[in-house]
Amino acid sequence: MIAALFPSRRRRPFDTLSEEEILALAIGAEEEDARIYQAYAENLREQYPGSAKVFEDMAEVEQTHKNMLIEMFRTRFGERIPLIRREHVDGFYVRQPDWLVKNLPLDKIRAQTEAMEDQAHRFYTLAASRVGDASTRRLLGDLALAEQGHGEIARALGEKHVGEEGRAEEDETAHRQFVLTYVQPGLAGLMDGSVSTLAPIFAAAFATQDTWSTFLIGLSASVGAGISMGFTEAAHDDGKLSGRGSPLKRGLASGIMTTVGGLGHALPYLIPHFWTATLLAGLVVFVELWAIAFIQNRYMETPFLRAVMQVVFGGSLVLAAGIIIGHG
Repeated sequence: MIAALFPSRRRRPFDTLSEEEILALAIGAEEEDARIYQAYAENLREQYPGSAKVFEDMAEVEQTHKNMLIEMFRTRFGERIPLIRREHVDGFYVRQPDWLVKNLPLDKIRAQTEAMEDQAHRFYTLAASRVGDASTRRLLGDLALAEQGHGEIARALGEKHVGEEGRAEEDETAHRQFVLTYVQPGLAGLMDGSVSTLAPIFAAAFATQDTWSTFLIGLSASVGAGISMGFTEAAHDDGKLSGRGSPLKRGLASGIMTTVGGLGHALPYLIPHFWTATLLAGLVVFVELWAIAFIQNRYMETPFLRAVMQVVFGGSLVLAAGIIIGHG
């Protein structure tokens, strides 16, 4: 029961590992990293073939390190390698499983790779200080230097397999995928939430002049619109043919931003004083509409004046309609 509540107690402190166990741990770590790099290569092969080749080569490097460690282990301790993994050692870094890293964007994979190599360098440096056998210590020290230099290796492999033009093309592809998966549905949601909720919120505000009732109407309209937009975005396109990416990610982006867009001018009505809340809500609307126009221009390459006409002018008409209806 206590072990279930405190899982770290089931792990071995690194200082208690024998030299045999340290080598076994290093073998398992290199084998796991090689599989991760190979998985990265498989996931990237279709969209980023140059980077996929880089990770294939890095997987081969990790396999070479593993074979060197196995030979050292066989020389010193025989054929039977103890089963000890990262998760068995207290404070040791743990890699994420494949299903959590499968859909990482390219820049996140590159950052993850740098973190992996830095962790491996620190492990080998510490491991080298813990062994007394000269040949083992030398091998671990060499591997520490190799892991420290993997950043340079990755860059060299990148130049070999990707090149500057290929890297630019891959970055452009990654940017385009980011826009299709997150920016486009998020922007659509923000526009819908910001504009479509204007009329009901301001109509309720001027009709009742009750800030709390107005807030509840705005909250319900925003959340309802967010749920509707999220499900619509996720359901109408699975992303396989369009290349727009995961429907879950797109649905979340659209739904969350729709809700945020509506809540922006609903939250000021938590202020009890009607005119203070209304003036603040109007200011929020002004900022929201101009922010949407900027995002359209920045990411969707919509001419700025056209974006202003579509969003600011259109939103102003909806706002005016709400106020007129509320006064009526």
